[in-house]
Amino acid sequence: MSYSALEKSPLQWPLREGDVAGKTRLYEDHVFQTANGKAQFVNTVYKPVAEARDARYPFSLNTGRLRDQWHGMSRTGTVSKLFGHVAEPAVQMNVQDMTRRMIKDGDLVHITSKRGSILLPAQASKEVGLSQTFIAMHWGEEYVSGSKDGDGSAVKALAGVNALTTSSFCPSSKQPELKHAAVKILKAELPWTLLGMAWLPSDQALSAREALKPLMRQFPFASCVPFADTVDTEDGTGTGAVQTGVLLRAAGHEAPSAEVLQKIKAILGLQSAGLSGQTANQSAMPVMRYVDKKKGQHRSIKINGSKEHALLEAFLLAGDTRSEAWIKTLLQDKLPAQNYGRLLLVPGSQAPIAVQSRGKTICTCFNVTDVAIQDALSLTKGTAEQCLSALQDTLKCGTNCGSCAPEIKRMVLAHNSKT
Repeated sequence: MSYSALEKSPLQWPLREGDVAGKTRLYEDHVFQTANGKAQFVNTVYKPVAEARDARYPFSLNTGRLRDQWHGMSRTGTVSKLFGHVAEPAVQMNVQDMTRRMIKDGDLVHITSKRGSILLPAQASKEVGLSQTFIAMHWGEEYVSGSKDGDGSAVKALAGVNALTTSSFCPSSKQPELKHAAVKILKAELPWTLLGMAWLPSDQALSAREALKPLMRQFPFASCVPFADTVDTEDGTGTGAVQTGVLLRAAGHEAPSAEVLQKIKAILGLQSAGLSGQTANQSAMPVMRYVDKKKGQHRSIKINGSKEHALLEAFLLAGDTRSEAWIKTLLQDKLPAQNYGRLLLVPGSQAPIAVQSRGKTICTCFNVTDVAIQDALSLTKGTAEQCLSALQDTLKCGTNCGSCAPEIKRMVLAHNSKT
């Protein structure tokens, strides 16, 4: 195979040298890659899971990959755009299980097995059954940190989901039993929270995340992930340059030291200059601040632009993060911010000026959101196949890598069932 051949058309593996098409069916000659050339079969019998649920550990934990990520994210995890579909670490739960335990979307929970415990936000999911939970295998200590050891005297980095899974494996294939571990889930009581977001120059986003890693260990829970936005081109395809940013989330029993907050602000570009030796956003734009040391509250806001057109460039909410409900959208969707001014420092989940979210990214290749797809479907009539074709013609979603195609088809079927 060669890159030039792959550019012309898809090729099926294996493709032998000199052939123009790949082999459709393997082992037609009945010769296998074994010492005697014969296939080796293992006669297995059913065995139950290595670790059954019980009263103490009533949930089944499943792990697996995310749609747009691969393995340990050593390569895909450096591409900010690929976090558009699933932006942050979370444990997915059935809605009824969350209701019974008085857990709301975004609440931090302890997920504990017989081997360890981690902290993650809970996320309601229609795809997870009763007594089932799901955590993506990618969320390791590269993105999640802050666990304390047994006596609570020291802080160490989390091992991610691998802290929970069992070491059992199939004796024949050596495949680990990653699809089931018995866990319990308890709501965490960490009243002090922090959320920081900033657009950064593309050559500084990765170094900013590295600089935040040691600071993440100062909290019982912390996560740090990149985010991105694609600048639309003149033809409207949304395949222009990609702007990158960093999102830091943390929680604790009380506010950290002022020194820790100062370091975080410097890395996110929320000071006139970064710390010595740090690769931070060095912009000298003025920063608005509100501080209440008694209540452990701190808010820093940075706006870039003119009185006619300004955008939110960075913010830090500490102690009271309720305004995340609207201020995160304001920054991430690059909505006009010139009319907010000091209103950005006001706490509370209700936006002082109406904020309309652009929606969740469905098609990463062409930056198409669920809102855009629903709007297009509302103007489309016909069978599911016709609606899907119309979407692909107008928005181009699902026409490149195809990973979003199943989700788009489900949206089309759901829309047609209502109409």
